[in-house]
Amino acid sequence: MSLVNYATREITCKIVYYGPGRSGKTTNLHYIYSQVPADRKGQMVSLATQTDRTLFFDFLPLDLGTISGFTTRFQLYTVPGQVYYQTTRKLVLQGADGVVFVADSQARQLGENVESMQDLHANLADHGIDARTIPLVIQYNKRDLPEDLLLPVPELDEQLNFRNVPSFAADALHGPGVFETLRAVSELVLRKLSTSGGGRF
Repeated sequence: MSLVNYATREITCKIVYYGPGRSGKTTNLHYIYSQVPADRKGQMVSLATQTDRTLFFDFLPLDLGTISGFTTRFQLYTVPGQVYYQTTRKLVLQGADGVVFVADSQARQLGENVESMQDLHANLADHGIDARTIPLVIQYNKRDLPEDLLLPVPELDEQLNFRNVPSFAADALHGPGVFETLRAVSELVLRKLSTSGGGRF
């Protein structure tokens, strides 16, 4: 749930990068963090337990404008993808305004992608959130790998994108598709906020 600070006239929205282990969620955050000017971002924080790690940082986008005179700040979170970090994933997902699902484009990872998408829906349901209504963007990452290892994007869409949400081919290590993904989910979050905010601001 977005937080409204009337003193600083800022709205803070939470976007969670979700997906199977080693799909590139952390790589996305590191790339974004490296490109955002120092005066527009907070410190990157790593919340590490004995077994897993969650990263987050917040930043002020340069060009997404304001809602009713409020500047929008985004907090970006990753969740650990491995199956046994179920509790942490559920916790990080709490209060999310939008989700980026980072899928691994490799053919051999399709089962893990599907399982992780089902896990996302189950965890949203546990929080009382209808998965069909939350702003969601899918990123098909690792498109820089040799083509014979990858599934074509239309096939990935068929397997994972049953809501027909915006989807992007990406190479999070080098940047293509990273900011396009972020911009798309940010715009969906802001659109939902401005239509559901009513007279709150």
